[in-house]
Amino acid sequence: MKITIFGTGYVGLVTGACLAEVGNDVLCMDIDQQKIDKLNQGIIPIYEPGLEDMVKVNHESGRLRFTTDAKKAVEHGLFQFIAVGTPPDEDGSADLQYVLAVAKAIAENMSEYRIIVDKSTVPVGTADKVKGLMQKTLNDRRMDVEFDVVSNPEFLKEGAAIGDFMKPDRIVIGTDNPRTTELLKALYTPFNRSYDRIIAMDVRSAELTKYAANAMLATKISFMNELANLAEHLGADIEHVRNGIGSDSRIGYSFIYPGCGYGGSCFPKDVKALERTAKEFGYQADLLSAVERVNDKQKHVLFDKIHQHFNGQLKGKIFALWGLSFKPKTDDMREAPSRVLLEALIAAGATVQAYDPEALAEAKRIYGDKAGLTLCKSQTETLENADALCVVTEWKNFWSPDFGQLKLKLKEAVVFDGRNLYEPKQLKAAGLAYYCIGRPINN
Repeated sequence: MKITIFGTGYVGLVTGACLAEVGNDVLCMDIDQQKIDKLNQGIIPIYEPGLEDMVKVNHESGRLRFTTDAKKAVEHGLFQFIAVGTPPDEDGSADLQYVLAVAKAIAENMSEYRIIVDKSTVPVGTADKVKGLMQKTLNDRRMDVEFDVVSNPEFLKEGAAIGDFMKPDRIVIGTDNPRTTELLKALYTPFNRSYDRIIAMDVRSAELTKYAANAMLATKISFMNELANLAEHLGADIEHVRNGIGSDSRIGYSFIYPGCGYGGSCFPKDVKALERTAKEFGYQADLLSAVERVNDKQKHVLFDKIHQHFNGQLKGKIFALWGLSFKPKTDDMREAPSRVLLEALIAAGATVQAYDPEALAEAKRIYGDKAGLTLCKSQTETLENADALCVVTEWKNFWSPDFGQLKLKLKEAVVFDGRNLYEPKQLKAAGLAYYCIGRPINN
């Protein structure tokens, strides 16, 4: 099938590469000429395991191509995927300017039937806005061209996006046209062979499904973080509690790991956007507000522990920081807890020596040559002259350090662990003071 993807960011590039991988003819369009030039050279703008090789192979085969020509893109594909960003506006609502700009561009250039597929995460009612704008644009052109607008939300985890697309848990299709449903089913046949993963529904329900999924996962994380903070006051161990409740099949173990808050491009933005949508329709979503508040507070927990341990005397201290990305297997630092911590430490007069396996370039892009921040080439380098170690992202290579060496390297012999990677008794035996999330301090 001939497919056009508008947007070559995280969702667009993964979608385009995976659809090309199963034999489709995919053309990806972006207005950023520099990005398109790099993609045509085999240089991809993001880190995602397996994506670079998939893009290169399919680009070399001719199944995956890149352009900045909107007219060419619209002429190419029966399916016109909109996979552009929907960043939070000042009031927390999703900014739809890029989605609507693509919709207008499609309507300005189409001359025959097209299926417009909203792949971006968009508020309920966006498909109606896209349809209305496209119809007005066609009317202005005095063109009578049939089209359908479909909601087909993505459910891709950063760090596992290729697997999620190629072997999805579910494929949600929101449309009011049975014919369009059948066309989408045909498109997704290669990903739907072992059992039927397609869930067809009306457009608005599909739009809400994406937000509901992310809000539910964010709620589980914030709930566990609230319990972790309570456990510290009660003298309980949140890791024991996690095992106790996770064994209940109604709850499960996924997304109940306490830590220093969630980040990334989805959860923070989508919780805010859904809360804002509720307000627009006259409903106060109290639970969503609480989820957001708890997470914002949780991002300051590590700094509070550091501040307390050093009695507020942070000026001149040097902190090793392991992990910059909001989660492992990505270089994404959007809304990352590491940013809250390092900025708070620097504001308090401390110096931060940070390392991340993939996010150093992104950190350099965000912070430049920020005073007080040194980006190191290895986790060992961060420890030079450091007073303490802070672990913020649970990359696998941080899980089993030499605690004896840490004791020798760190001036204050103290570790602040925002992901509960280590066993408190083990660090105590090594002579290290240890602060984590929701566990008794065995110092």
